[in-house]
Amino acid sequence: MIYKPSHPPQWQKYQASLQKAARRKHFFKNIPAILSIAALTCAAVVIVIFLGIWLWGHLSQPAPDAAPTNQKGNLRAAPSAGHDLKSAIQTLARNSAKLAEPNVMDVDGRRYFIHTAIYPKLQKYILRTLKRSRTLQSAVVVMDPRDGRLLSMVNHDANGQSANLCLQADFPAASLFKIVTAAAALESAGLSLDERLYYRGSKHTLYKSQLKTKKDRWTTQTKFRKAFALSNNAVFGKIGIYNLGQGRLMRYSDKFFFNRPIASDLPLAVSRVQVPADDFGLAEIASGFNKDTLISPLHAALLAAIAVNQGYMPRPTLVESIRDESNKVIYQAPRPLKSAAVSPETARDLKVLMQDAVRYGTSRSAFRKLRRKKRFKDFDLGAKTGTINDRRDRFKYDWVTAFALAPDGAGSICVSVLAVHGKILGTRSTEMTRAIVDYYFSTVGTKKHKTPF
Repeated sequence: MIYKPSHPPQWQKYQASLQKAARRKHFFKNIPAILSIAALTCAAVVIVIFLGIWLWGHLSQPAPDAAPTNQKGNLRAAPSAGHDLKSAIQTLARNSAKLAEPNVMDVDGRRYFIHTAIYPKLQKYILRTLKRSRTLQSAVVVMDPRDGRLLSMVNHDANGQSANLCLQADFPAASLFKIVTAAAALESAGLSLDERLYYRGSKHTLYKSQLKTKKDRWTTQTKFRKAFALSNNAVFGKIGIYNLGQGRLMRYSDKFFFNRPIASDLPLAVSRVQVPADDFGLAEIASGFNKDTLISPLHAALLAAIAVNQGYMPRPTLVESIRDESNKVIYQAPRPLKSAAVSPETARDLKVLMQDAVRYGTSRSAFRKLRRKKRFKDFDLGAKTGTINDRRDRFKYDWVTAFALAPDGAGSICVSVLAVHGKILGTRSTEMTRAIVDYYFSTVGTKKHKTPF
């Protein structure tokens, strides 16, 4: 049996009391240091709070000599006035007929002056051209591809509708979509400009029998660049099936801003494309031989801008600045913004393909008149055309997206033209494009260009 005492020995009690006394003595000895640290901590917290309040109040005040805008170019007027001015800009963009006039807005009893990138003389000339075109509807966008400034944006409706067709994505893109397919084939499928390709039947039809890979005496050989220049549906349909597939076509549609909004100060509708998985559906989308791929005239101009802007798509801009009655800037457009679509090498090849279309392709006859003029001898001219009927064959949609680059770098423009024809075939889009380019560089383009914002 083990004996356990009921009380601890006296020496253990004594040692415990000594340790307790030592801890008490140490605590009271450190009280001044603890209080000092606590006081310093409280003082630091108070200083940080007051400094933050001061900085917030100071930075929220606009600089006295700076334009009252932020990096994104947002309006810095009173909240209600800012909202109304944004609405006014949207309203202004929807009515292209007013863009050639001085733009003055009255908001909350104050007057604001809106300065746009539009050239009034060019705007009026294009409007006269469209009215004489005998088209049911037509729309034109002229853009500086370097910074996205809209130099002209005009539309005409024979029925007198005032909605701006340039901003509506209700029109079949037709063969303009071959630009997207070509970029995908060059950049992701490894095709070269002189790649040898084969097709059967006509260049401008698309049947299942034309999409076979079999080569026989009815098979024709061509080059990739020639297929683009002549807008060969059979070749581009086969590229969609055998070289790209659904995944790549969807990815490059996204790169060219289909199915997603384009950043802008305009109420621009989203262009749409649906890429199916079946072979014939892929062929239709890749060649543009379908009526489901929809695009706006403004977006069409951006396709050409990518080709001449090293693969970058500029942010389209209409309003450059807004001033109040005291001439104080309350809005300044942001610095030119660009979104990478394809590599510079791919853009260079796209530019060559569009130049081929002007030299010997679908745009040859219209642009021949420009190329013969001394003024345009050293210009870089390129274009892509597209033509397709509506679902019930009532209307013909006639497209061009083009570029004209001056040799000295003094001026460059991208132009998109949409013409909708009824029973009477009006002026073709290629003819209107040629006339607009000629007029621009013979009048507006000869003057000193505006300095980009």
